[in-house]
Amino acid sequence: MGYSTGQVAGFAGVTVRALHHWDEIGLLVPGERTHAGHRRYTDTDLDRLQRILFYRELGFPLDEVAVLLDDPDADPRTRLRRQHELLTARIEKLRQMAAAVEHAMEARRMGIDLTPEERFEVFGDKDPERYAEEAEQRWGGTEAYAESQRRAARYTKDDWKRMKAEVDDWSARYAALMAADEPPTGTAALTMAEEHRLHIDRWFYPCPPAMHRCLGEMYVADERFRAYYDSMRPGLAEHLYAAITANAERREREDAGEGAGE
Repeated sequence: MGYSTGQVAGFAGVTVRALHHWDEIGLLVPGERTHAGHRRYTDTDLDRLQRILFYRELGFPLDEVAVLLDDPDADPRTRLRRQHELLTARIEKLRQMAAAVEHAMEARRMGIDLTPEERFEVFGDKDPERYAEEAEQRWGGTEAYAESQRRAARYTKDDWKRMKAEVDDWSARYAALMAADEPPTGTAALTMAEEHRLHIDRWFYPCPPAMHRCLGEMYVADERFRAYYDSMRPGLAEHLYAAITANAERREREDAGEGAGE
């Protein structure tokens, strides 16, 4: 005898009123009726209900849902493919929304409480929390990460502007270094790699050579970091990674030499 309206409403998570309305407009007409005229839903009806709920979740109005379900030229495989495309697009949209919320939460945790106008004035289209999640995953439980939060919480708009000016100046000079065909293991590149390390050390957290080398690895392994540095000059991420690695090795040898002489 199929399923009653109450049963279907219960396990499908919809109201009885909605099922009655869909019956009235021809969207979901029960396949059976009792002698008393009560609706009874068949397995075929439940399959249609599942597709109705899918399209509703994606935001389609009921009239468009009816067209999608009743198109005589659409075979089941085409319909499933379309559902998959819509669902994938929805997942990506929700992922982007979740990322935006996470960035906003991280900004609050980091103490970057600038107004939207101030943030644009300081950073332009560069989001300072763009890679906060990666940083937290790598170092969230460390003293370095806690220190970066403590420092950022104290910075004013002028502090962020000074920091941004340093980054812009360094970026322009490193791009010029590459344009001059300076090798990543040369003195000029090593000097700028060290300047890069000290910028982090000064503004965010103590950044010894070993940690700086880990950051360099992330700059080439993560496509977003790579795109950020390569936007300064194509190939800059790889060049900088090589310079950071060589500089870290140089600093570690120097530190080892000093230790041996004591």
